[in-house]
Amino acid sequence: MTTMNTHVPDPVLQEEFYADTPMKRLFAWFVDMILISLISVAILPFTAFTGIFFFPFLILVIGFIYRVVTLANGSATIGMHLLSIEFRTSTGGKMGLSQAFFHTLGYSISMSMPILQVISVILMLTSPRRQGLTDMIMSTVLINKPARG
Repeated sequence: MTTMNTHVPDPVLQEEFYADTPMKRLFAWFVDMILISLISVAILPFTAFTGIFFFPFLILVIGFIYRVVTLANGSATIGMHLLSIEFRTSTGGKMGLSQAFFHTLGYSISMSMPILQVISVILMLTSPRRQGLTDMIMSTVLINKPARG
């Protein structure tokens, strides 16, 4: 489906890179949502508490910024770091700012449309590299961090 075979771990020969990544991704998502919620609550006093009236929007904005910044700085969110998973691009490298922005945009769009999110989850559970919809479009993969030698 994609031409990334030579730059990222092969899902057949190096299956350990993809082992349990959908479950780790889910747990990382919960950790990140807790952090995003805490950051959003911490910001409320700086809005003179008017942020309470648009709190869901505040969480969306903070979540978008959080994901872009963390992905651009380490190719993983804090939750992903805790679970030892990270994104790799089609060249095998880590995400830069523009890739992090577009990946977060794709994630946000698929989260806003339930059918896209269902398709993404099905792909994560069935595709060889455990890629979601945005991952396939952007040719990124989420892998277990390689052991440092």
